[in-house]
Amino acid sequence: MFKILKTAATAVISVAVFATSALSAGIDGAPAPFDKKTVNIAVVSFLGSGDWLQAFEAGVKQQADALGINLTVSQARNDNDVQRSLVEQAINLGVDGIIINNGRPETLKDVAQEALDKGIKVVAYDVNLDNPQIPQIEQSDKDMAKLVLDQAIKDKGDGFTGGAVYVAGFAPLDRRYAVWKDFIVNHNLKEKAVWGVVNDTVPASVADQTKAVLRANPDISVIFTPWDEFAKGAKLAIDELGLSSKVKIYGVDISTADIQLITEPDSAWTATAATNAAVVGEVSVRAVSLAIAGQFPGRSVLLQPTLITRDDLIGNKIGTIEELQQKFPAFLKSDAATAAWIPAAKN
Repeated sequence: MFKILKTAATAVISVAVFATSALSAGIDGAPAPFDKKTVNIAVVSFLGSGDWLQAFEAGVKQQADALGINLTVSQARNDNDVQRSLVEQAINLGVDGIIINNGRPETLKDVAQEALDKGIKVVAYDVNLDNPQIPQIEQSDKDMAKLVLDQAIKDKGDGFTGGAVYVAGFAPLDRRYAVWKDFIVNHNLKEKAVWGVVNDTVPASVADQTKAVLRANPDISVIFTPWDEFAKGAKLAIDELGLSSKVKIYGVDISTADIQLITEPDSAWTATAATNAAVVGEVSVRAVSLAIAGQFPGRSVLLQPTLITRDDLIGNKIGTIEELQQKFPAFLKSDAATAAWIPAAKN
C-alpha cells in the first residue's frame, strides 16, 4: 500500500498544489481573513496511498474549493522524517493553516508547536499531538470498534476464539485495539494471536502472516481488523485457505473497493464500522478554517461512525460509496465544525 521515501529531499515529489478558482475577493459575510483574501492551507498526510486517503483528499479539496482556499497537499509515504520535513516546508511557505493527517506524535509535536508559535493554525486527524491549541479531528475510534465487535458478539455469542491484526504506536489502531481487549474480558473471548505490519505492501504482508496464524491456530473463528488494509490481507489469506465459511472478519473503515470485497460471494468480511473519509476531509478543512478565523472549533471535533454489515450492503444492493451515501444518510455528511459563513462542499 505504501511506498516509502527515504530522504526528506525526495518529499517534494509527493507535493501537489491546488489553486482554487476564488483567488481574489474572499467570501461575503465571512470573518477575517476569509472576507478579503485567499487563505492558504497545507495538508500533510503520513500515508501515501490507499482508498481511504484518496477519499479524504477528495473531501479536503471539495471543502477547500467551496471556501476559495489555496491548497497544498503532500504525503510522507509512511516516513516519519519526511512528514516532519513536509510540515517544516509548510511553515516556511507561510501558510495560514496546516492539517496533519496521521503520523507519530513524537515526530510531530515540536514542529506543530513551531507552526503555532509563528501564528499558523494546526489541526490534527488521528494523531494525538497533546496540545490544547490543536483541535483533534476524531472519528470516535472507540465507538467504531464497539459497533463492529457488538455485531461479532451478536453473530457468534460470547466465548469465541479470535485474533486481531494490530500494530502498536498508531493512535487510531491503539484506541480500537483497546476496545477489543475490553471485549476479551467482558465477553470471555480467547485471543489466540495478534499479528500485523505497516509497510509498503500491507494486504500482501498481512495475508502471509494470517495464513501462518490460521494454520497454527485452526480454532480461530473471528479476526478483528481495526484498519481496512488489514482486513484486505486477512480476507486474501482466508480465501486462499478456503476458510470463508469458518473464519469471519470484523473490520473498521470502508471504501468502494472494500464494499466490493465484502459483497463477494461467500465473503468472510462480515461487518465494518466507519465514517466517510471524504467527510473527514471536509470537516478537517472546516476546523482549520474556523481556527484561522479566530473561532476555535474545540479541543475535540468528533464524527460519529456507522455500522455496515454484509447483509446491509447486499440487501440494499449497494456497490459503491456513492450508493452507500444515498441509502445511509448518516454516512453522507457531518455537522461537526460548521458555521453559517462556511459554504457547503459540493460532492
